[in-house]
Amino acid sequence: MRLVAFLAALFALSAAHAESLYPAPVEGDYIARDFAFGSGESLKELRLHYRTIGALKRDAEGHATNAVLIMHGTTGSGASFLSENFADVLFKQGGILDASEYFIILTDGIGHGDSSKPSDGLRMKFPKYDYDDMVRAQHLAVTEGLGVDHLRLVMGTSMGGMHSWVWAYTYPDFMDAVMPLASLPVEIAGRNVMIRRMFIDAIESDPEWKGGNYKEKPMRAMNAAVNAMIFMTSSPYQMQKQAPTRDEAIAMLAAIKKRYIDYLDPNDAIYAFDASRNYNPAPHLGEIAAPLLAINSADDQVNPPELGILESEIGKVKNGRAIVLPITDETVGHGTHSRPAIWGGYLRELLEATAK
Repeated sequence: MRLVAFLAALFALSAAHAESLYPAPVEGDYIARDFAFGSGESLKELRLHYRTIGALKRDAEGHATNAVLIMHGTTGSGASFLSENFADVLFKQGGILDASEYFIILTDGIGHGDSSKPSDGLRMKFPKYDYDDMVRAQHLAVTEGLGVDHLRLVMGTSMGGMHSWVWAYTYPDFMDAVMPLASLPVEIAGRNVMIRRMFIDAIESDPEWKGGNYKEKPMRAMNAAVNAMIFMTSSPYQMQKQAPTRDEAIAMLAAIKKRYIDYLDPNDAIYAFDASRNYNPAPHLGEIAAPLLAINSADDQVNPPELGILESEIGKVKNGRAIVLPITDETVGHGTHSRPAIWGGYLRELLEATAK
């Protein structure tokens, strides 16, 4: 009981600390009626969950002027941006995205968080959504749900970074600036798609998955799938620092696996990893109108810099610029996308360059 009381007090203290730095998030849902997916399937009611921080401002003509959309990575949710490393840096008073000046929108993509997803009940009968569906649903939630007709900034991390590219060419006049983090503007291929396929195959090949109709999580499948996920997003440099002995490394692996297995639903995860199947901004890069700054990190195992893709593709964006952050003690591989203390200066430059 003492431990429970201590943890409750610690949580309350953390929440109070966060609210003292920026306004408390307000949660809501937008319901898209008769939503048609690119696959030809549909849902009578598609729920899009979101969190907002701050207040929306409009100009004399009623147009939104300070809305910022931030989109999360695969299997994540908008709640991931409420971390000390992210929100406490960006949204605090005086922060680059000071919530007293900006209206922050944190969406849960289709299949993620508290938005409609397979684990709500349909399981593997849930419509086969893709990134285009996810972006179109986000646009509905932003415009019809929140009444925002223009975005000051569109940004996202990992999958959310890829969504940022899709937003940029699908709604080219809807935003002032775009900042994709930890992503590439080309079809998911090579090792990236192989690891995604490993993840999906590991679950679907386990008899205990039962075609998605399991009663308990198929643990053999989850262990194998999570192994692929850890390999995909790991930072060798940081892992060596954090676990410099054999025993520490084994203990660290066990802790990471438990965390992933506890929160991942197998069916939701299959859909999330498969949703990238049609992603390919490359043919549309010339359609992007807003200034775009893409940021990756040199220790990102998902988007390794030796591919040279970001550097070769950014030239096709009229107002595009690309930054690959060097490896330092502060970078954490793919997860560097959620460390604005590292790349925040570039975000500030982008906002200043696109101020009206």
